[in-house]
Amino acid sequence: MSIPMVDFGACSLSEEEVGDEQKMHALGKQLESTFTGVGFVCLKNTGITQEEVNAVMAVSKTFFLQPEEEKKPFSRKSFADNPNHGWVQLETERTNRACPADLKESFNVTLIRPDIEWPSGAVEGFQEIQTTFFRRCKELSLRVLRVMALSLGLDPQVFLSAHRFIGAEGNNSTLRSLYYPPVNRETVKEDQVRCGEHSDYSSITLLFSTSEGLQVQRRSGEFMDVPYVPGTVLINIADIMQRWTSDRFVSVVHRVLLPPAGDSSTRQSLAFLLQPDDEALITCCDGSNRYPPITGGDYLAERFSRTY
Repeated sequence: MSIPMVDFGACSLSEEEVGDEQKMHALGKQLESTFTGVGFVCLKNTGITQEEVNAVMAVSKTFFLQPEEEKKPFSRKSFADNPNHGWVQLETERTNRACPADLKESFNVTLIRPDIEWPSGAVEGFQEIQTTFFRRCKELSLRVLRVMALSLGLDPQVFLSAHRFIGAEGNNSTLRSLYYPPVNRETVKEDQVRCGEHSDYSSITLLFSTSEGLQVQRRSGEFMDVPYVPGTVLINIADIMQRWTSDRFVSVVHRVLLPPAGDSSTRQSLAFLLQPDDEALITCCDGSNRYPPITGGDYLAERFSRTY
């Protein structure tokens, strides 16, 4: 099993309108094939450039390299309107409950309102760069959802109408800037990794990186390394989408291990986790009762309780 490369040019953000119906259906067949089998796809020609990705990572790294006292005012749960927005300290999340907490920190952008406090000073441009990229990811995600719906023979509104409030109150879609600092082998706990084995909670995830390090689980249970291809975006099915499609689309476990001994390099990635609206009722889109109905907000709260 390998992760297929698919040309998304027909629906690229560089085009004002999505592709014509014939091209859309052809693209839908490709996505259906990979999402029912591998669960991951590598998209090229999305309209989001590597330069845009690099800009977000640069301003994010400037934030992460600050002293802790400079970052603490922006901690997750410090923002009343959305407790998921903000900085997540190193070893706060445990994505694999059987292992120690992850050796990563992050900054979650969930609200893009101008009236909330943003890092400034040494991280000039943080708000503008992060929120601009958030909006780009939002638009690409909605185009992917449209093609996914067509691939299943559904009206695109089945998915789109459940993602109306992205970036505002009532929706928890999140752009996560992730930073993996150098690893000190003398202090690493047994079985501790940079990001434990997990599947994502959301509808879909867009993942951008500038290096290798991600591993995806094969159907056999073994893990494979995911190659880094500049200018592309990895997209994976997440748990609520698997539930929504009655297991037709598959959510796949992935992880980030420690670097080899003696490797003191850092790692960065950007993950845009597209969530349904809090009040959106998620029911099996094939009309079955394989999973009971649940709202997007209730599902996310249940999963957060296991991670934090």
